[in-house]
Amino acid sequence: MLKLFKPAPAVKRLPEDQIDSEYKKLRLQVFIGIFIGYAAYYLIRKNFSLAMPYLQEEGFSKGELGLALSAISIAYGISKFVMGTVSDRSNARIFLVAGLILSAIINLLMGFVPFFTSTVTIMFIMLFINGWFQGMGWPPSGRVLVHWFSVNERGSKTAIWNVAHNVGGGLMAPLAIAGVSIISTYFGAHFIGYEGVFIIPAIVAILVAIVAYMLIRDTPQSVGLPSIEEHRNDYPSKSKKTFETELTTKEILFKYVLNNKWVWAIAIANIFVYFVRYGVLDWAPTYLSEEKGFNMNESGVAYFLYEWAGIPGTLLCGWISDKLFKGRRGPAGVVFMLGVLIAVLVYWLNPAGNPLIDHIALIAIGFLIYGPVMLIGLQALDFVPKKAAGTAAGLTGLFGYLGGSVAANAIMGAVVEGSGWNAGFILLTISCALAVVLFALTWNVRGQEVIKKY
Repeated sequence: MLKLFKPAPAVKRLPEDQIDSEYKKLRLQVFIGIFIGYAAYYLIRKNFSLAMPYLQEEGFSKGELGLALSAISIAYGISKFVMGTVSDRSNARIFLVAGLILSAIINLLMGFVPFFTSTVTIMFIMLFINGWFQGMGWPPSGRVLVHWFSVNERGSKTAIWNVAHNVGGGLMAPLAIAGVSIISTYFGAHFIGYEGVFIIPAIVAILVAIVAYMLIRDTPQSVGLPSIEEHRNDYPSKSKKTFETELTTKEILFKYVLNNKWVWAIAIANIFVYFVRYGVLDWAPTYLSEEKGFNMNESGVAYFLYEWAGIPGTLLCGWISDKLFKGRRGPAGVVFMLGVLIAVLVYWLNPAGNPLIDHIALIAIGFLIYGPVMLIGLQALDFVPKKAAGTAAGLTGLFGYLGGSVAANAIMGAVVEGSGWNAGFILLTISCALAVVLFALTWNVRGQEVIKKY
C-alpha cells in the first residue's frame, strides 16, 4: 500500500461540548464532498460516446468505435471490485480524488494528443485505463457513508448520494457540447473540434476534485470525533459492537465477503437488476421505433423520461427502507421489483398506437428500477464491517456490470435478433422475477446484524 493512500489515523478526541456541532458541520461537509466528487466522475466517463460521430467522419466504423467503447464497461466492472479491496485500506479523501484526477488526465490526453485517438487499439487501451480509474469513485464514497452515517439513516443518505450519477451524467453532455464549441471557435487552427468533449469536462472534473479534497474527511476518529454509532446511539446489533480496526486484504476477502451468503445473494440479484435496467434502457429507442412506430424525437423523449424518473424513485426507495422497514432493504427491493415487473409487462403488451401508455410504462420502470440498483450497493455496505464496505460493493458491481450490463447488450441483442422481441421480453420478465426472489431472501436481514455469524 502506498503511504499516500494509508487511512487517516485517529487523533485525540475533541472536548464533549464541541462534538455535536463539529459532527453536524462535518457530516454535511463530507456528504457534499462525495456527492460532487462522484458526480464529477460521470463528467468524464461516457464522453467518448459524444465523440463517436466526429470520429466516424475521420474514417472509423461504428463497429470499431463500439469495440473501443466496450473497454470502459469491462474495465469498470473489474476495477470496482479490485479497487474496492484497495479502497477499504485507504484514506477515502485521497483515494476518491486520485481516481478522479487520473481519469481526467486520460481524457486530457485523448483531447490534446492526436496519437491517443489515432487507432482503435490505442483508443481501446485508453478507454480501458479510464474505466479502471473510474472504478476508484464508488468504493471510497461507500467508505465515507458507512463511517459518517449509521444504519437507521443510511438508506435515505445513500439514496440522495446515488442521485450524483444522474446529476453528473446529465451535465456531461452540455459540458461536452460547449467544449466542442470552445475548441472549434478559439483553437480551430490546431484542433478539429471534437477534442473539446474530452478537454472541457476533464478540466471541470479536476477543479471539482480540488474542492472535494477540501471537503472530504476519512473517518470521524481522524478528526477527533467518536464513531457514528456511539454519537447517534444507533448500533447495528444488540451487542453494540462496532468495527473500527483496519482489516487486512485476507480478512476482508475471506472472512467477511467471499464466504458471506448475503453478499453473494445480492451480487447475483444485481445481475438480474442490471439486466432489466440496461435491457430496457439501451434497447428502448430500437424497440419503440421497430414495434411501436416512434420516431427519433419521440424515442429520445422516452429515453430522457426513463433516466430522470429514477431520481425521485431512488429517494423514495431509500426513505422507505429506513423509515417503513427500519433498515431492512430486502422488503423495499421486493416491492420495487414487483412494480418493475408489472411495468415491463405493460410496456411489452401495450399495442402500437398507444404512445401515452408506453411513456407511462417507461417512466414507471425508470422510477422503480434505480431504487433496487441503489439498494444492492447499500446492502453491500450493511452486510459487512465498515472496513470491508468497498470490497463488498465492488463484488456486487462486478456481477452487475459484467453479468448484467454486458449481458443486456450481448444476450438481449442476440435473442431479439434470433427470436424476436417477445423472446427478449420473456428474458426481462424472468429477470424481474428472479430479482424479486433474491431480494426476498434478505427480507428479515437488517444492517450488520449478520456480521457476527462470520
